[in-house]
Amino acid sequence: MKIGIDFGTSYSAAAAVIDGAVRTVAFGEERQFRTTVYFPEAVPDPSQFELTDALEAEVDSLVRNARSAQTRALNEAQARREQAARLPADQREAALALILAPAQRSETDLRRDAIRAVRRQWLEQQVREARASAASLQNAVYGEDAVEAYLSEGFGNLVQSPKSMLGYQLAPHVRQTIVGIAGYILEHIRLSASQQLGANVRSAVLGRPVQFRSSLGAAGGDQALAILTEAAAGAGFDEVEFLEEPVAAALGYHAQSAHRHRTLVVDIGGGTTDITLAEVGGAQAPVVLGSWGIARGGVDVDLSLSLSRFMPLFGKGATRVPAHHFVEAATVHDVVRQRDFQRRDAYREVDAPFGPRLIALQQTGNTTRLSRAVESTKIVLSSASDSRAELDYIERGLALASSADDLARAADPFLGYLTELLAEVGAQIGEPPAAVFLTGGMSRAPYVREAVRRCFPQAKQVAGDASLGVVSGLAFAAARAG
Repeated sequence: MKIGIDFGTSYSAAAAVIDGAVRTVAFGEERQFRTTVYFPEAVPDPSQFELTDALEAEVDSLVRNARSAQTRALNEAQARREQAARLPADQREAALALILAPAQRSETDLRRDAIRAVRRQWLEQQVREARASAASLQNAVYGEDAVEAYLSEGFGNLVQSPKSMLGYQLAPHVRQTIVGIAGYILEHIRLSASQQLGANVRSAVLGRPVQFRSSLGAAGGDQALAILTEAAAGAGFDEVEFLEEPVAAALGYHAQSAHRHRTLVVDIGGGTTDITLAEVGGAQAPVVLGSWGIARGGVDVDLSLSLSRFMPLFGKGATRVPAHHFVEAATVHDVVRQRDFQRRDAYREVDAPFGPRLIALQQTGNTTRLSRAVESTKIVLSSASDSRAELDYIERGLALASSADDLARAADPFLGYLTELLAEVGAQIGEPPAAVFLTGGMSRAPYVREAVRRCFPQAKQVAGDASLGVVSGLAFAAARAG
């Protein structure tokens, strides 16, 4: 059986077409799950390497051995020179030229190479132990349960929104870790689907954005697809295809449209905004006329709201703490930035209350708690005039009240990117579409819908299932391909 998988930045879902109808895969009591995974056992991290007394002894031993080998080589070269000096004059010069002097390496060079060797052996041992542990990656927890388990246990690794990292420059060991994480999430989906659908699921159509979040340009998109392909193979899929997410949403909308018309599908998720123009509805197959996308989405609004409203409580704008420290703290889906923030030892000299608050924020789980408070504030203010976030885990009695105006200011940069993209699309398609079909989690936001309405005032605005609009189309695509 072939299924459709929406591997999203914020949430993931899966579905299949059974007897002509879309059947979604359940994850617990929900039809989607937060794209978050918690590993009770920490994934080996090379940056945690430290020279203990035992490892220092290994380094000293390697240095002594290298120094002895170097001395022997020098002595052997000197002995050969002395032998050559006793040769007849006509043979002496040629013989001496053939005796190369061995390189004499400094103590610093010998120690540096020894540390590298010990570090490599240490990392290999960490990997072996992690694989051998019964509580390693095989016992991963997913979705909201992953967040709760991480906050409850206070150790291990919580990886949020791994899709956001697929297109960035990755060191080899980080890339392999991301492949493993994505693989476990896809395996979780495959096994859940197999159990619920009563079939051995081995094929899938995976959604992909028009443009991945990336630091590598077009190469970042190629890398992201390569990682997902490798991860899917590791998860037990024999075959995977990719389909742009707004195209998938157009397929889903086509299935529920009786009359033929031109529709602009606007899919706004956590990490990306994707648009497709298509002819849908009626008895004919849908026809895709064009696709556009930007690597911006709901997480950008979250980051903006965190920096503008929450981070001033920790000294942003009121202390000499560098601005990028606050970005590190707020970017919970970036494991490298999170690690950098949590390991900083720079806040003891920061005046109260900001220094103690930053130190509290560094404690395990607190950046995640703050991120949940930011997201909750965004959701509440999308339909209410005010919101209050309790931050007792940072400081007793600490809370933050925010208003709808605060959210509007935080969302303004994203809305600027969205409006610019919509204007570009409008200029290229010429005749306005008959309808605009909205899907993706951020499509629920009133300010997003209003921005779309201003750009296409004459089009009928259709609110699709914000959570399952894409995966339904992927299921139809899987059924056609299967």
